[in-house]
Amino acid sequence: MGKGYSGVPIPFPKLAKEALKDTQLRTNLNRATTTIRNKRARVVAEVQDWEALRQAGHDIKMAAMAELSTHLIRFEKEFTEAGGTVHWARDSKEACEIVTKIALDNTISEVVKVKSLTTDEISLNEHLAKYGISAKETDLAELIIQLADEHPSHILVPAIHKNRDQIRDLFVKEIPEASSSLTNSPTELAMTARTHLRKKFLSARMAVSGANFAIAESGTLCVVESEGNGRMCLTLPEILVSIIGIEKILPTWNDLEVFLQLLPRSATGERMNPYTSFWTGKCGDGPSERHVILLDNGRIQTLADTVGREALACIRCSACMNVCPVYERTGGHSYSSVYPGPIGAIITPQLLGPGQAKTLPFASTLCGACYDVCPVKINIPKILVHLRAKENRDNASVLEKLVMRIASKALGPQGLRYLSRFTSTFAPLIASASMQTIARHLPVLRKWSAFRNIPTPRLSGKHHR
Repeated sequence: MGKGYSGVPIPFPKLAKEALKDTQLRTNLNRATTTIRNKRARVVAEVQDWEALRQAGHDIKMAAMAELSTHLIRFEKEFTEAGGTVHWARDSKEACEIVTKIALDNTISEVVKVKSLTTDEISLNEHLAKYGISAKETDLAELIIQLADEHPSHILVPAIHKNRDQIRDLFVKEIPEASSSLTNSPTELAMTARTHLRKKFLSARMAVSGANFAIAESGTLCVVESEGNGRMCLTLPEILVSIIGIEKILPTWNDLEVFLQLLPRSATGERMNPYTSFWTGKCGDGPSERHVILLDNGRIQTLADTVGREALACIRCSACMNVCPVYERTGGHSYSSVYPGPIGAIITPQLLGPGQAKTLPFASTLCGACYDVCPVKINIPKILVHLRAKENRDNASVLEKLVMRIASKALGPQGLRYLSRFTSTFAPLIASASMQTIARHLPVLRKWSAFRNIPTPRLSGKHHR
């Protein structure tokens, strides 16, 4: 059973410091993110109107959020008329209780899962376990994480921090069907997982899924995936329960066209994902009972922030993580959230609310690479700065507020003029060996100067404007 993220997040600096000691982790991340990054760049370059598509994706998402209540009500009406059942959940507790009740009412003791990100957000597996219900992950990477009893460290590739040798050892130890002669060949590893999961697909009476998109005009849910496990989960069991964040709503089918071009290229570097599944209510083949839970869990309060709400446009492609220098060195676990990387640094603090995950907006260099690759043009650096200012204004200590006020004055036009004159006058002293030694013992400069020398000031005595 994988561990959940319930509880107060552990500060990013503390976890990052530990992660930086793991050289194997950095090697694995560097190799994986470089591969995905290069694949993405190749297929994106094939699309001549890529920038227009990005802008269209951004505009559709922002327009959908502006009329969110209207689209949600339309979705509920259409899905219900097609024979499905719609539930509303204000938070993770309510969502978990709805799923548990459905399972207990139908004497379910084991469920299979696909697209588990939203269920990880609400710690569904842990809640079901309290009632004796076992949840089995069916996505290969999610299965690896569950067998290792760890958190996902990447939105799209949850086991990105593990190499093939580590996965091979894990399979031999945890999967009964795995042979002791199993090698680290991708084909052998995939076949072992397939044999193990096929039994679960055929025996499970209930499935729990997420969804990539929900189309309001017809009450339709959409899942895109690469392995086929999603199609198995969505069609074989008797009961299907889907949990989606309310921001997944798209007004019309025409809107979907844009995202089916943006998502696979940005996520896995593919022109089109291998499997795309749609279902409306309980029409057609498949489960005889279909539920959807529309989850708030902090999204409404995020929507109220006129700057931060742009984060809700995220389509969970993870392109921002694959280019982030901070993520590449610290890994996903350092973020203490199901949403790691740059997008996690702006989504998690907003979903959890004021004072929670307050170190995450500072877990960035503000280099802007995440903004450049985001398929829906979320201005992540702008939101990071906004959340930093908000955190300092609302939750910083008196000392931190005083330091920021002094910094604001010092870096203003007049402050810089005084600083210029000061550094010009005392440049030899500032760059001296004695000052280098002193700086390594001063409270604030100690951390900065631990790996750097104080540079020789290059400012002249002239006035600067």
